[in-house]
Amino acid sequence: MPEALFDLSAEYSQMLNQGIRLSGEGQEFFIHGRLQSLPARLPPDFRPRRILDFGCGIGTATRRLSEKFPHAEIVGVDTSGKALEYGTEHYGSGRVRFRPLAQLPEENDFDLCYVNGVFHHIEPAQRMGAIEAIYRALRPGGHLTLFENNPWNPGTRLVMSRIPFDRDAIPLPLPEARRLVRAGGFTAAPQSWTLFYFPRPLAFLRPTEGLLSHLPLGAQYCVLAAK
Repeated sequence: MPEALFDLSAEYSQMLNQGIRLSGEGQEFFIHGRLQSLPARLPPDFRPRRILDFGCGIGTATRRLSEKFPHAEIVGVDTSGKALEYGTEHYGSGRVRFRPLAQLPEENDFDLCYVNGVFHHIEPAQRMGAIEAIYRALRPGGHLTLFENNPWNPGTRLVMSRIPFDRDAIPLPLPEARRLVRAGGFTAAPQSWTLFYFPRPLAFLRPTEGLLSHLPLGAQYCVLAAK
């Protein structure tokens, strides 16, 4: 992800919310929804000790991961020094650290890797290298949760067109993401589901989203795979 995306790290959330406010919700709603979708899909006894936030940006989700998994060490990695400085200043602690992506090979033995909205910023020819880097960082049996914007959802495309750093991104459909994960060495049959079907005016329908999660039409999807 180009450094220029986070030259204005303090304004990142403002730019993001500029786009997603069409849904009637803010950034925290979507972080919460992603994290809430995981427990039912991860093994019942899953208790991660170390979590990697790959492409952490300014660390907003990193902080939420530390709250969701209070006994885990969280390491956020990114290519932007400014974003990492922001994350360290605002969210860093004894068990939450931020490091440059180039130093990821020095880290290993992660139980879980969380990735959200990163791969559409990676050039297609470089995506396999990113998947392989994640694979190496996970311990045997570790899990990858790859969340991405769903280009088959028209609302997602509209939202991305309104976000300055998403306008030139190259989305990847769910089938492509599943192939990428499998080619990177992960389980041959990864799980996948979609999220976020209804905007706030239709919030009364959100209890039905669990019944729709197998359809590739939500605003985002997740691919879950194990090493």
